[in-house]
Amino acid sequence: MTAEPQPVRVLLVDDDALVRAGLTMMLAAFDGIEVAGAVADGTEVAAAVGTHRPDVVLMDIRMPGLDGLTATESLRARREPPEVIVLTTFDTDAHVLRAMRAGASGFLLKHTPPEEIARAVRRVAAGEPMLSPEVLRRMMNHVAAAAHDPGRDRARAALQQLSPGEHDVALLVAQGRTNQEIGTALRMSTATVKAYVSRILTKLDLTNRVQVALLVHDAR
Repeated sequence: MTAEPQPVRVLLVDDDALVRAGLTMMLAAFDGIEVAGAVADGTEVAAAVGTHRPDVVLMDIRMPGLDGLTATESLRARREPPEVIVLTTFDTDAHVLRAMRAGASGFLLKHTPPEEIARAVRRVAAGEPMLSPEVLRRMMNHVAAAAHDPGRDRARAALQQLSPGEHDVALLVAQGRTNQEIGTALRMSTATVKAYVSRILTKLDLTNRVQVALLVHDAR
């Protein structure tokens, strides 16, 4: 008899009680997702993660004590951290880029349809980022605006550490492709793609695929 898959455990972090309640009710409508807990400020995140062991944290940005981006940076520095999706009303380029550099696996606006939020939760829990076309455009605009940034040379030097196969995988990761899509494009099994991604993260000392994507775009 096949065991039932475990639900994706989610921790909500938002200083608005109505938003927390709304997200709790909304996510409860989707099979395979469980709201494990909810807190009102970034200062409470570390303890809540230790208590509830979430797979995914839905993180607001602006909170009165510790902002969500700083909380994300601290959380992603932990050993075996949960994935983080930044869910906010603020969508400036600075917020998007800092969230990705901090190690967030997704960036969604609060007016995102419930189905898309649920899909993002499931996707990042499976180890794949939620890079929307809008976020990819912002990354490209950032690269175009920083054409003379010395960070480009550092990014290129970092990517030179990769083997040809790893480099090909990294380029497709930067396009927001799933493991299955990368495998189809490069004629690899999904397991092989996962192994390549793991090696890329280790070689480049990165924590997730979003940071790989940002590095690739910085190098252009």
